[in-house]
Amino acid sequence: MKVTVKYFASIREAIGLGVEVRDTQATTLGGLRDELIALGGDHAESLARGKAVRLALDQVMVNESAALCEGAEVAFFPPVTGG
Repeated sequence: MKVTVKYFASIREAIGLGVEVRDTQATTLGGLRDELIALGGDHAESLARGKAVRLALDQVMVNESAALCEGAEVAFFPPVTGG
């Protein structure tokens, strides 16, 4: 299935992309994250399992068990602190 993947803040800077459309076999956001990590390079470093990464599915905050569907919009971004 095709999904739109958006990257924000430091993840976008590291990967060098703000958005991409990807074909995926993943059924969950966690599976998609694993596919992206498997690409290696900047994807692997930015989305690594030891890193805190927030996820959104169709502009709603979710966890990695959220189910993917055709045409979904997935966003990855680092936790944000403010003051």
